[in-house]
Amino acid sequence: MPDSYVYIMASRSRTLYTGVTNNLERRVSQHKLKLVPGFTARYNINRLVYYEHHADIREAIRREKQIKGWLREKKIALITLMNPGWCDLSENWFGGQMQILHPDEKRRGSG
Repeated sequence: MPDSYVYIMASRSRTLYTGVTNNLERRVSQHKLKLVPGFTARYNINRLVYYEHHADIREAIRREKQIKGWLREKKIALITLMNPGWCDLSENWFGGQMQILHPDEKRRGSG
């Protein structure tokens, strides 16, 4: 079973988006490049401010639903605990180039 991640992205004005994925780098690059139309593209949510690893996708989905059910203040407290400066945790991941994959593109070797 592939690893899974729950993550929170933020805009500069701290609009938040919580999601789940089995490939955090790919998913963050999709948000940053606005490859998926919707909330994150519309509100320029492009900074990874929190993430946690789960070995089981079912546990990650359960955790995502839990966090999504929280009040904004509790989400802010969670982010601030791990990332007090609200830095973009993915800032140095891509070395100037992002992995560009359309969300519908088939992935090879990444369950």
